[in-house]
Amino acid sequence: MNAEQTLVALSDRSPQVAPEELIAGLVPPPQFQDVSFDSYRTDPAEPSQEEARTKLRQFTEQSNSPGLLSRLFSKRGSGAKGVYLDGGYGVGKTHLLASAWHANAKPATFGTFVEYTNLVGALGFARARDDLSQMKLVCVDEFELDDPGDTVLMSRLMRELTDAGVKIIATSNTLPGSLGEGRFAAQDFLREIQALADQFEVYRIDGQDYRHRALSSPAKPLDEAELNAAADELDGVVARDDFATLLSHLSTVHPSRYGRMVDGIDAAVWENVTTIENESVALRFVALVDRLYDRNVHIINSGAALDKIFTEDSLSGGYRKKYMRCLSRLTALSS
Repeated sequence: MNAEQTLVALSDRSPQVAPEELIAGLVPPPQFQDVSFDSYRTDPAEPSQEEARTKLRQFTEQSNSPGLLSRLFSKRGSGAKGVYLDGGYGVGKTHLLASAWHANAKPATFGTFVEYTNLVGALGFARARDDLSQMKLVCVDEFELDDPGDTVLMSRLMRELTDAGVKIIATSNTLPGSLGEGRFAAQDFLREIQALADQFEVYRIDGQDYRHRALSSPAKPLDEAELNAAADELDGVVARDDFATLLSHLSTVHPSRYGRMVDGIDAAVWENVTTIENESVALRFVALVDRLYDRNVHIINSGAALDKIFTEDSLSGGYRKKYMRCLSRLTALSS
């Protein structure tokens, strides 16, 4: 270990988070802390991007300064109470969502669909609803339809929040190249939460992935000697864990606390990575990777390649979107 490195283990961390801290923690991730509508770079060839930015800017301006007529109409149930952005990877949906959060009057929350379902799991539906009802805006990134139970729960939560006067902006997580097949699309969203359909304005954002990543797969796994040498070169706080031990530990920590568990980590070293056979374990791992991605934590590993971490059955099953997103993020973090 070099002098500029602090070695820890995620499997030793079991953070306790007070209920009020869970709500306070629903803010844009570090890479979106300083974004704005002005910093969103639109593609002139894709007019839907400029349209989405303009509509969201207008939406937040109206939310911040509602006039008397606006308030009266809102009470009568007319006018959109939310905006839904539908589009592929890398077209800037999260950038726009975070920009809206920054521009909107506070209090406001920002989190992924999974973070909100975890919040309900940790606090209970009534407490989560009551706390979120105090918000002026609730931003939901990567709304998902792959779990019917969670979708019904979130549909009810969003309906009750809009009834309480809370504005909502949601985005989808479309699979690239799927051309509408097997992906989460605007019509699925509107059909699933029919009570909200007439309250949401839906905007499609088209375009290419702005990242244009050259890598299509994660970095290759290292043997033990290579892993030790590479780990020794890492600076900052490095979390080193045996993969099986880490997966076992995740079952003892509520997913709503994964963010706190990985706070302050600069890099992760995973020994003896293997394919995850159990779906519950795989879904907890996906939640962990999402929090690591939020913090741009670099990953190196030994054992199996990271693109072999899920079974073929998992990648063709009902949670395919989650797993594909996770593989994309593992590629980015290990490159």
